[in-house]
Amino acid sequence: MNNQLENGNNNSEYAGQASSVGFTTSASMNLANAMDESTIGANNGKESVGHDLHLMTEPYGVPCMVEIFHFLCSLLYIVEQMGTGPASNTIALDEDVPLFALGLINSSIELGGPSIRRHPRLLTLVQDELFRNLMQFGLSASPLILSMVCSIVLNLYHHLRTELKLQLEAFFSCVILRLAQNRYGASYQQQEVAMEALVDFCRQKTFMVEMYANLDCDITCSNIFEELANLLSKSAFPVNCPLSAMHILALDGLIAVIQGMAERISNGSVVTERCPVTLEEYTPFWMVKCDNYSEPTSWVPFVRSRKYIKRRLMIGADHFNRDPKKGLEFLQGTHLLPEKLDPQSVACFFRYTAGLDKNLVGDFLGNHDEFCVQVLHEFANTFDFQDMNLDTALRLFLETFRLPGESQKIQRVLEAFSERYYEQSPQILANKDAALLLSYSLIMLNTDQHNVQVKKKMTEEDFIRNNRHINGGNDLPREFLSELFHSICKNEIRTTPEQGAGIPEMTPSRWIDLMHKSKKSPPYIVADSKAYLDHDMFAIMSGPTIAAISVVFDHAEHEEVYQTCIDGFLAVAKISSCHHLEDVLDDLVVSLCRFTTLLNTSLVEEPVLAFGDDTKARMATITVFTIANNYGDYIRTGWRNILDCILRLHKLGLLPARVASDAADDSEISSETGPGKPITNSLSSSHMPSSIGTPRRSSGLMGRFSQLLSLDTEEPRSQPTEQQLAAHQRTLQTIQKCHIDTIFTESKFLQADSLLQLARALIWAAGRSQKGNNPPEDEDTAVFCLELLIAITLNNRDRIVLLWQGVYEHISNIVQSTVMPCALVEKAVFGLLRICQRLLPYKENLADELLRSLQLVLKLDARVADAYCEQITQEVSRLVKVNATHIRSQMGWRTITSLLSITARHPEASEAGFDAVTFIMSDGAHLSPANYVLCVDAARQFAESRVGQVERSLRSLDLMAAVGCLSQWARQTKEATMGEEEAAKMAQDIGEMWLRLVQGLRKVCLDQREEVRNHALLSLQRCLTGIDGVALSHSLWLQCFDMVIFTMLDDLLELAQGHSQKDYRNMEGSLVLALKLLSKVFLQLLDELSQLTTFCKLWLGVLSRMEKYMKAKVRGKRSEKLQELVPELLKNTLLVMKAKGVLIQRGSLGGDSLWELTWLHVNNIAPSLQSEVFHDQGSETQKGETAATPLAGGVAIPTTETIVS
Repeated sequence: MNNQLENGNNNSEYAGQASSVGFTTSASMNLANAMDESTIGANNGKESVGHDLHLMTEPYGVPCMVEIFHFLCSLLYIVEQMGTGPASNTIALDEDVPLFALGLINSSIELGGPSIRRHPRLLTLVQDELFRNLMQFGLSASPLILSMVCSIVLNLYHHLRTELKLQLEAFFSCVILRLAQNRYGASYQQQEVAMEALVDFCRQKTFMVEMYANLDCDITCSNIFEELANLLSKSAFPVNCPLSAMHILALDGLIAVIQGMAERISNGSVVTERCPVTLEEYTPFWMVKCDNYSEPTSWVPFVRSRKYIKRRLMIGADHFNRDPKKGLEFLQGTHLLPEKLDPQSVACFFRYTAGLDKNLVGDFLGNHDEFCVQVLHEFANTFDFQDMNLDTALRLFLETFRLPGESQKIQRVLEAFSERYYEQSPQILANKDAALLLSYSLIMLNTDQHNVQVKKKMTEEDFIRNNRHINGGNDLPREFLSELFHSICKNEIRTTPEQGAGIPEMTPSRWIDLMHKSKKSPPYIVADSKAYLDHDMFAIMSGPTIAAISVVFDHAEHEEVYQTCIDGFLAVAKISSCHHLEDVLDDLVVSLCRFTTLLNTSLVEEPVLAFGDDTKARMATITVFTIANNYGDYIRTGWRNILDCILRLHKLGLLPARVASDAADDSEISSETGPGKPITNSLSSSHMPSSIGTPRRSSGLMGRFSQLLSLDTEEPRSQPTEQQLAAHQRTLQTIQKCHIDTIFTESKFLQADSLLQLARALIWAAGRSQKGNNPPEDEDTAVFCLELLIAITLNNRDRIVLLWQGVYEHISNIVQSTVMPCALVEKAVFGLLRICQRLLPYKENLADELLRSLQLVLKLDARVADAYCEQITQEVSRLVKVNATHIRSQMGWRTITSLLSITARHPEASEAGFDAVTFIMSDGAHLSPANYVLCVDAARQFAESRVGQVERSLRSLDLMAAVGCLSQWARQTKEATMGEEEAAKMAQDIGEMWLRLVQGLRKVCLDQREEVRNHALLSLQRCLTGIDGVALSHSLWLQCFDMVIFTMLDDLLELAQGHSQKDYRNMEGSLVLALKLLSKVFLQLLDELSQLTTFCKLWLGVLSRMEKYMKAKVRGKRSEKLQELVPELLKNTLLVMKAKGVLIQRGSLGGDSLWELTWLHVNNIAPSLQSEVFHDQGSETQKGETAATPLAGGVAIPTTETIVS
């Protein structure tokens, strides 16, 4: 064997390992096979126990295996004689024996590991002796030995981890974490081997989960997962040095952990609803066990609760270290200690909480206060000194706090210790006093031997002599005392233990304690492939992980490393989104955007070519947009950074043309094609100035390509090189892979919070551009942002409530701050109209809100409004035609009609405006009580407008005079089954509408144009006389006479007398029409009106107008037509009144004012009319009973009492 080993060593250091392992393979396989056979026998049937006893007596049974294993472990004791410093070449020679033993052990565990757990003696050997020796060899200066030790521990983890919980914790704490950090004096080779081992562990899918569940979530254990994750993150950081193999190795480990989490997500077993852990009241949680450590529904909430408690305890420890009293009060307030302190709970806090100031703990425990003494004894009871040497027990006890300096305090502390030690391990001690005296003696010996100020040291004889007769009056065995003496001399008891969370050293006493604890430790939790704890784990390591991957990505120069980092970034994004860790995803996006180089605006002359040549930037860009498309639901503030990248690409002309418009056009085509002819999209590029949809330079992928080829410039430029063409092609391919447009076209699938943040980011970017110092470029950016904002608004019509406020305010700011026509305000106005066009059919509850927003158009600066009036009107007209049935409220119609009314006097816009009004009012198709008055008023505006032909004014009057809808509504009211009050209200509303109509027509009757004026008079007459089925009240008719008919007659007469023929042509004809209207309406209503008490006043108003018209002078002379018409109309009226019994003499002189006043006016107009109408009046009067006073024309005036029945 020695020859073989020597031959191996002659070649190289590493060849020795290979030869050793090769030599040991057959032996280890035989050992493993023996174990497996023994296991099979041990597990067969009811005779298994007897069979096992039989095996113990077999020459190749369990005893043989135990002896071989024990022998192999004993070969590892050589480390105690080995030097670990930079000694001579003997270290290389001395490696052979331990390497031989380690190789055999490794192979046997690898091949027969699962069987070991079935044999208690073998298992105990592995748990104690083997692992203790591995811990010692783990700190060997030899990388070969360290590598083999790590390989054995990895195999033990695979096969026996459920039996080695605390041993694994110790290995990672005292070996891996110690060696992998160069601050503990480890060589580079040691660090590298330790890091390789750690990465191998990290590649085990459940390793980190199990470390977290079993150790980090155990109040009495270290945070191994957290420390390992931090180690990997820090080790990946190249600090003031180039990237090395160690950095890449640590990165591999980190990404292995992250990808393990990502794979567990793919299993479809993520717990999305996580109940928050809280402590409502104190429970003695220190010794609580889980109900079932193999059932996830039981152990997952248990370990999460333990981790919460552990975190809170760390905070409590920090409070305690600053002020013990307030610290305990804080712990009570957070239910980590009971409201009324009890000694046991405080003792457990001191015993198991990491990070406590051991000086303060020692002072508390040594205090003479009764409660503190009780705590001290409970504290001592937490230790297990079973079968433990006194010096070992004392070392463990004094490691947990600093022994106070006062003798009384020391006595109290040692009394508590002695009492507990004697209770558990009396051994040869007679009583607890013997334990106390011997403990004191050991403390004194320790001080004597290890205090440099003591010159004369105590000898063994002195120590034995000092301890005579202390064991109940007898001496203790000399060998016993001698062993204690040498133990203390060789290994100091540290009465001032190290503070803080440094890497601990595994001392023999600590190992003994670990073995004691392992017997009582909770069962090892075996994790499966489900992501039960990944949320909590990822929250701990995400920040350092992103930072580490980012730094490596920044420093890396090889594409393989780039790809490793990108895989890590994508895994981080997947985990963040799956566990709803929005802040983490935002941090990732911010970090990645930095690497795209798109945010560095002016660093290079040819940014497009530079981007094409920069592999790292292109990979980062694709990754950013992959994350945006796949995990956009959980991006929040990160949208701003993504948007900055998009805007930069836009400025460089690298975005696909019309990326913003396309975002909304897909759905537009399908949604706006109704029955019949499809509605074309008026806001496509064909309807817009060329400056709106595209940047000022050539935009789109082909635009950039033509720039590169110098096709769009007049200056002669050199032809691009092949490298430049290739770089440009790479740039274009990268942008295509990004699928930037999908972010906006698929925004309807984004979660609400993310969508809102995307919209806010667009508004923020647009607002920032408006404040910039480069107007053309910044306006272009603001327009582009607005296009995208409108696109996502249209794509999210079902969630418009979420976006609307922000979109409206943004557009409002643009509209109200713009004083000159520009692309931005144009996009804002037409975008707003487009939103209303598209959303009105789907959002009836928002119709008013959408239509109210159009009032912004009315607030446009006059110059802006004038520039876009025609296009705005066309859009409003289109909106009305598509959505008339969806506009129901008066407020909505007021906005629409206001916009249409304004166009009446605009040369270019009036035709489209009138077209919309015609559409609404023709045949009453879209008229309703809500919009009737508004539409009548809008039509009047067109009737009065002199823009366009007279024909349009006449058509407007016809639209106004169509009163069929009023009759229809009146008829529907009568037929409908509604309450009296409701019906009366409706009838009153219809009357009010009619009154507003005739008032509107009255105004047009004064138009300067003869055709319009006369047509208005005829239309008014139709509306006054042709209103069938509408019950108009008497008071309404009286209002109509006062406010409409009489006013119109007076105003017309005033115009005829006060203006020239040039201004108002043929006023005579209009006056004739007006008088005929008066006569016709009066006679038609005579039956109803004559019943009123105010009829006399009304009749006198008619007479006075006739009298005025009779005497009127048109163009300086009296009108012949009026001279003929007035008597004729008056005569006709009087005859009808006579026939109907309205105008008859009823009473004596002075008692009938109607009669008297009638003839008073008639005689001023035509004195002969009385005799013509009442030709037999004279004789009848004389024969009557009542005397009458003859007036002018011989007419008697009756009294008023008899006028009204």
